[in-house]
Amino acid sequence: MPADKASIRKIVHNRRDALSVEIRKVKDLKIKEKILALPEFRAAHKILLYASFNSEVDTLDLLKYCLDSGKVIALPKVDNDNGRLALYRMEDMNEVAAGYMGIPEPQVPEDRRMHAEEMDLIIVPGVAFDGHCNRLGYGKGFYDKLLAQVAKAKIAPAYEEQIVEDIPSETYDIKMDKIITDKRIIDCSEII
Repeated sequence: MPADKASIRKIVHNRRDALSVEIRKVKDLKIKEKILALPEFRAAHKILLYASFNSEVDTLDLLKYCLDSGKVIALPKVDNDNGRLALYRMEDMNEVAAGYMGIPEPQVPEDRRMHAEEMDLIIVPGVAFDGHCNRLGYGKGFYDKLLAQVAKAKIAPAYEEQIVEDIPSETYDIKMDKIITDKRIIDCSEII
């Protein structure tokens, strides 16, 4: 595996995109079941989730489950002018539409704005992860900026194909607390 982030992104994107829809559905269900069983998830009342895009681990079933079970869910919306994510409370699955770069984002009134500090749990997307809980995002740093503000549990769903041996990390890169794949849970509190 190459050592530079751009090459890792390309390789792992290709791996993820190569998974058939049928295989992804099976993997998505395994990941969702593992997330639902997490003590952090069960205890959380307010959760920052993301609406999955392209070949990302599907989070739409999880979003629906959370809304149906009474959890308060926020989704991020890209504020590209300020290079940040704005968070908004969701009340219905139909409040999501294509936004920044086609990514599904909340289309709700401004009075539903929430803040990362309010969240009990943050579920984070990513391109690649390693066994040391390093995360490689999409390269804009939106999540690293957001996660730097909070000390809440940070969980990343990922296909096993997204796990690589080593991701180069900088001081501003925020590690995950747990990475949930279709085959295992990488618990970073156990890493010394």
